[in-house]
Amino acid sequence: MKTYNRVLSIAGSDSGGGAGIQADIKSISACGCYAATAITAITVQNTLGVSNVHAVPDQVLQEQIESVLSDIGADSIKIGMLHSSNTILAVCSVLDQYKGIKNIVLDPVMVATSGDVLLLDEAVDTLKKFLIPRVRVITPNVPEAEILLGRKIESQSGFIPCAKELANLFQVSVLLKAGHLDDDDLIDVFYDFENQESISMKSKRLNTRNTHGTGCSMSSACAAFLARGFDLQMAVQLAKNYINNAIVAGADYRIGEGHGPVNHFYEYWK
Repeated sequence: MKTYNRVLSIAGSDSGGGAGIQADIKSISACGCYAATAITAITVQNTLGVSNVHAVPDQVLQEQIESVLSDIGADSIKIGMLHSSNTILAVCSVLDQYKGIKNIVLDPVMVATSGDVLLLDEAVDTLKKFLIPRVRVITPNVPEAEILLGRKIESQSGFIPCAKELANLFQVSVLLKAGHLDDDDLIDVFYDFENQESISMKSKRLNTRNTHGTGCSMSSACAAFLARGFDLQMAVQLAKNYINNAIVAGADYRIGEGHGPVNHFYEYWK
């Protein structure tokens, strides 16, 4: 019998469909894997922003993860919005039961594209102390990296040392994303902690408001390519190519009155 490459996404639900679990399912599927989910929180949001967040009870979250991993299993795990310290610790507790799963990608979601806060202040220390050391890759954008580092990142010229500093600080590989800066050329930096190497991935900035969910989608794509057996650097490069193409393909669409999504299925909607 054939088997699927399996990815479990642990993240929040976006009722608007552009980010969160919904974006993860789309990205994982588009990148050739089977997507399973464990929902951490239900957000009330659309393209204009987040108006409410309802956390899923920790026991229910743990039971979702356990239910998937005990039956379906996972070749990789993507972790997104966690919201609180208790939620983070609940996830850590279950992951410790499945230490054979090494491909864990953490998108340290702290602030939405709209500017809405998605991670409580008290949870940042818990994230740094307990969860980040358990994962293989983290994928912060500039504001998230600044919170993790405790200082500002002024320009892309400092990206490589910043990514290396984060990697050595937390003992994980780091994909530092440049989208929040103003440069015409965006240069994401991946620091491979396992091989102590850095790669720079350049792309042109596209003038579009349809960038909602890019972080969720890129981290999910990375998890998908790891699940398919690609090495770390190739998985990150393929994820970068995927999200670039998805942004380009979705740039001319109009959906909602705010930040629209990327086109996750550009390969198939022709």
